[in-house]
Amino acid sequence: MACFVQAVYLLEIDRQENRTAENALAPKWLIPFKYKLIETLNDERDGSIFGAILEWDRSAALADFVLIRPSGAPRAVLALRGTLLKSQTMRRDIEDDLRFLTWESLKGSVRFNAALKALKSIANKYGSNNVCVVGHSLGAGFALQVGKALAKEGIHIEAHLFNPPSVSLAMSLRNIGEKAGFAWKRFKSSMLPTNTDTETSCNENMPSFRIGLKQWVPHLYINNSDYICCSYTDQDNGLQDRRADKENAKPTNGHFAGAKLFLSSNKGKQKFLEAHGLEQWWSDNLELQMAISNSKLITQQLKSLYTLPASQLTQAKRQ
Repeated sequence: MACFVQAVYLLEIDRQENRTAENALAPKWLIPFKYKLIETLNDERDGSIFGAILEWDRSAALADFVLIRPSGAPRAVLALRGTLLKSQTMRRDIEDDLRFLTWESLKGSVRFNAALKALKSIANKYGSNNVCVVGHSLGAGFALQVGKALAKEGIHIEAHLFNPPSVSLAMSLRNIGEKAGFAWKRFKSSMLPTNTDTETSCNENMPSFRIGLKQWVPHLYINNSDYICCSYTDQDNGLQDRRADKENAKPTNGHFAGAKLFLSSNKGKQKFLEAHGLEQWWSDNLELQMAISNSKLITQQLKSLYTLPASQLTQAKRQ
């Protein structure tokens, strides 16, 4: 799955460097796994590729005498890349990074809408049990939120999230001091959509959901030396988190909101770029250990799946 995300990074690099089909790098990360590119997801603002739909290539598999798709291998994958600090993509990528840091949500982004539409499309075509969404860093943030949006509709998609951003980053930036806070407010007012605009786009056409849905459990891959994602290992001791966002404001009505956390077991402190890098997840000497699943942050992120808004909760009690 990590290799599929790498393919998306390289699709955009191939595009920027005008590589042809003969010298493109991205296919090399798909062909060994018998998957093929079906469609790219392009940001309508700058044309950059931020995601791709991949499909099991039955013809290529049969040519290599692979007669049956391996157990657990999805028929289709939606892969989403993270921030790419290159001139043609840096502005829009960082804009979405700051959107998350500011509002703790990516739902106002055009990429969220495009990714959600693509995920719904392949889930309808192949069946939710045959589809997977994967992402790294910012892409993992998008994957988490589009996966959760479908889970609210009762459509559960397997999700693999590498180095997902944690909402604690937003809180740390908000507490760095009065001067930084003033500069942050000025930046938000001039460069980013207002919170009202974001909330409106989040709630438009949002279907009503039911308490009692089957639990959706994403897979998170965490490196404790990576300050972007390490807070996902903080345990939830049953205390109400004062940082809970508006969307997730109510308790979970008895449901356990959890995820499968996998920790990279590299010993010792690593440099940030190494700890946050995607390549660690396909390393030959990679060792993973199952970690706590009652993470405070994942509980905060997922509890709205099992909670009705206050207005609907009051109505339900009356009934």
